[in-house]
Amino acid sequence: MANFGFAQQKSVYDFKVETLSGGTFDFSNLKGKKVMIVNTASKCGFTPQYEQLQKIWSQYGGDNFVIIGFPSNDFLKQEPGTNNEISEFCTINYGVTFPMMSKIHVTGKEMSPVYEWLTDKNLNGFQDSKVKWNFQKYILNEKGELIAVFPSSLKPDDESIINLIK
Repeated sequence: MANFGFAQQKSVYDFKVETLSGGTFDFSNLKGKKVMIVNTASKCGFTPQYEQLQKIWSQYGGDNFVIIGFPSNDFLKQEPGTNNEISEFCTINYGVTFPMMSKIHVTGKEMSPVYEWLTDKNLNGFQDSKVKWNFQKYILNEKGELIAVFPSSLKPDDESIINLIK
């Protein structure tokens, strides 16, 4: 069958990314789980959301739900640290145990392929969006479909988010 130049739409399950510790995180392991993807930063006014994210992870995380953090230095250089420094900061200050990935770009020409998928309706089948600041939240259902995008200002433990991940 001819391709006609159209790229096959990727599923979120096709991605593999590097973790903060240098390992590989395979999104195909998320099949059947609800997922929250959030871009993070250590020196941001929203950084205390790490605490709420960890509480949600402690309460709902596991077989049916996962949070994935992607540190990014794209906004006012609010995540200047190395992967090791970010890991230490998250552990010491917020006791973070949910999966944290290697630092990436969530905007611009060097945008991570995962964020290209999250922000482009032609790829995610849901809506176009732009990452406007640190701690923007993307929610995926058990089928890996993007179902909601929440702004940084909405706390992770807001009822509208909790109702989607329960």
